[in-house]
Amino acid sequence: MYNETQLAQHRIAEFRAQADAHRLAAETHRPKELRARLGWTLVEVGLRLAAAPRPAVA
Repeated sequence: MYNETQLAQHRIAEFRAQADAHRLAAETHRPKELRARLGWTLVEVGLRLAAAPRPAVA
């Protein structure tokens, strides 16, 4: 039968495994975040260009 120390060590190992899995999953989502930020930045630049006053052509 497990004593409290062995149970705590087992639970710590489970927490570490979950943290590693979460860290790996979070790393795979970073390119999507970068792609979304780049996309919204391009939209913002486009809107600023569209709203910029144009010089009158004679």
